[in-house]
Amino acid sequence: MTFTVAYAGQDGASAHLRLTGELDMSTAPELNAAIDRLAADGVREFLVDLTELIFCDSTGIAAFVRGDNHAAAAGGWLRVTGATGRVARVLRVTGLAEVLEYDPQVADPRSQSAS
Repeated sequence: MTFTVAYAGQDGASAHLRLTGELDMSTAPELNAAIDRLAADGVREFLVDLTELIFCDSTGIAAFVRGDNHAAAAGGWLRVTGATGRVARVLRVTGLAEVLEYDPQVADPRSQSAS
């Protein structure tokens, strides 16, 4: 299956990305490059929609952590939303569901980080 990173919207320092397909060793560099390009343009807050992501391996998890660390260094954050099935399970098992999960009821996603 083909992997894509779609720009679902950008508003100043915030960007909404939509991932489709399989995020793995061969496709994670595409996500890293997209985050790097946006960060170079001043984006510090990333909301990543995983609704259409059907697979994520450890390299994909590393890309999420890398993106969050990169954003946090600039005073921002990376949060994920819409994970289902195997992707949701991987996020839960690794503990990233708690750290990176987007909750629209919380005004500042930075306050959602696990202690």
